[in-house]
Amino acid sequence: MIKEFTKGIFRENPIFVILLGLCPVLGVSTKVVNSLGMGGGVIFVLVGANVMVSLLRDFIPAKVRIPAYIVIIASFVTIVEMVMQAFAPGLYDSLGVFVPLIVVNCVILGRAEGFANRNTVGASILDALGMGIGFTLGLTLVALIREVLGAGTITVFPIGSFSGVIEIPGLVDAPVRVFGLAAGALLVVGYLKALFNWMGQKKGATK
Repeated sequence: MIKEFTKGIFRENPIFVILLGLCPVLGVSTKVVNSLGMGGGVIFVLVGANVMVSLLRDFIPAKVRIPAYIVIIASFVTIVEMVMQAFAPGLYDSLGVFVPLIVVNCVILGRAEGFANRNTVGASILDALGMGIGFTLGLTLVALIREVLGAGTITVFPIGSFSGVIEIPGLVDAPVRVFGLAAGALLVVGYLKALFNWMGQKKGATK
């Protein structure tokens, strides 16, 4: 069972291995706090959708399973939207259209169709947690690199008198602006994908 959890973090990482859900990766990874917020939302929707699909897999007719999955996913996305609007309106505004677009996130729909539809609730929860955490870690890594190089800062959640913004000496005054643009996101994802490929090939060669 542990393999169902760890595969999404390493062997089948959604961003760097199977290349799914790249739209939010390119769109919201300008700040670390945005990535953490999006990742949390994706984990919640993934777990909820996988559980419901696994529970209802014997009752959903094959002809309407994809529309049924989308309705289930949309229900959990609505919950995420309402919670963000109520408790983190700033984060919700920063994420913008990418929050409702979780409904059509390939990672979530793919896990519902490819895994939860064929497995038990327990296995589906582990799969969702692994994929969600893998997506969040990958998204946060991209955001960390982009924000540090592109703005010279690391933005996290504010606590008390702490504004949530950590400035990197040297870089904050002379950032590499391209990393804050869409082209910078593609560069970072491309190089990290190449790194994952190299690590996979090296691991395979040592077996």
